[in-house]
Amino acid sequence: MSAISKHRHLALSLALSLAACDSGTDRKDATGSPGNAAGTTGVGNGGGGTAGGVGDDGGSAGSSSDGGGMAGDSSDGGMAGGSSDGGGTAGGGGSDSEVDNRPLPSGPPASTGTPNVPEFEPAFPEQTRAPGMTTQAPFDVLEIAKGFNSPWAIAFLPDARMLVTEKATGKLYIVTAEGTKSPAVAGLPEVDARGQGGLLDVEVGPDYASSGLIYWTYYEPRQGGNGLAVARAKLDDGATPSVSDLQIIFRMMPTLQSTQHAGGRLVFAPDGKLFVTLGERSILEGRMQAQKLDSHFGKIVRIEPDGSVPSDNPYVGMPNAKPEIWSIGHRNILAAALDRSGRLWEVEMGPKGGDELNLVQRAKDYGWPTIGYGEEYSGAAIHQSTQATGMEQPVYYWDPVVAPSGMTVYSGSLFPEWRGDFFVGGLSSTNLIRLMVRNDKVVGEERLLKDRGERIREVVQGPEGALYLLTDDANGKLLKIVPKG
Repeated sequence: MSAISKHRHLALSLALSLAACDSGTDRKDATGSPGNAAGTTGVGNGGGGTAGGVGDDGGSAGSSSDGGGMAGDSSDGGMAGGSSDGGGTAGGGGSDSEVDNRPLPSGPPASTGTPNVPEFEPAFPEQTRAPGMTTQAPFDVLEIAKGFNSPWAIAFLPDARMLVTEKATGKLYIVTAEGTKSPAVAGLPEVDARGQGGLLDVEVGPDYASSGLIYWTYYEPRQGGNGLAVARAKLDDGATPSVSDLQIIFRMMPTLQSTQHAGGRLVFAPDGKLFVTLGERSILEGRMQAQKLDSHFGKIVRIEPDGSVPSDNPYVGMPNAKPEIWSIGHRNILAAALDRSGRLWEVEMGPKGGDELNLVQRAKDYGWPTIGYGEEYSGAAIHQSTQATGMEQPVYYWDPVVAPSGMTVYSGSLFPEWRGDFFVGGLSSTNLIRLMVRNDKVVGEERLLKDRGERIREVVQGPEGALYLLTDDANGKLLKIVPKG
């Protein structure tokens, strides 16, 4: 189908989709500013083609898994323009304490694949296909441990041991710096591990030294379906580790029968608040709720560590709105991190084309499914346009996609040339993506570890400044990047 035919077909698909799925709650006004209750999807919201991100998360396009195993090809994202509401100043890598004097890359783009939607042009020159760059310092990739079944996340304990989750099994392990694994931590709740589900992110509480609390996300099995849940508990360390005093502090609502697109990254802000990234569940019923305020689907939420709602959240007190919501219009976010100014960035899975990097701001609408830079896996159109009033443009997007998962902003001393750079795991691209960011624009991109051909699920910075990675496989590995020698 030609591009013009796709977009003509979209109008009819949209009308049918909205008729079937619109909840009928209060909408946004014509400018896209928050309405008086439940938000809305605007005219032209992605209702065309088949619903969902079939194959999100990597591998060959068109397969149905986003999370574990050899899954499809996708990515999700969006950026926010304007000044940050969350503090900090714009600068290289978001730093307000260092001046980045590195020369700007000027080589050919790191991404050279044929775009899926060539008729969609970037809104500004730096929005896609940044100049390529090459790390100058030699480094080694060390294999710390292997044998993890679809590992998903790493979090460091104060003594530099690691918590590592297994998506497929719902198990959590404590791993030493030498790679010795503990028995599985006992006491975690049951997970729904179908499709992209299972045990996902894990974080150590900011007050761990006094509380012993850890936090994690998982697909919670429920009557009538499932949904993402956030749990916290005290980690009882020892030869046979376990958790106690378990609390479920957040539940994505509504419950839906889907095995995809629940998001699941956790990020603690400098003020101790907890951001949770949520997907729109892939199927059309969920997708059409991504811009509605009466649903958690397609949102980033902000909560206190005990699950209560901060009084300064943007939709507190608004009738029918979920008070936990911080931002809306997201597809499926599996990568999020703070920059050196403490601002939240995320990289989300797009459909076929259109993975996005976004600077997340309070009460902003990142446009999914109304606008974007991709199309359905079938080739059908989703968006009538890449831009709309009141909706944010991504800082950067990829087409073809990389299927982003895991993100960190480097601040260590082992690799001075990386300071302030963003690192993102690539599932379908089977590499580690490095982005140089200046004044909130991507000015350079590098693809690392291309020769390994492994799906990178997670990337975090260790306490000593090394990068730690997880590979997405039934025999997943824990890797460490250190200076050579």
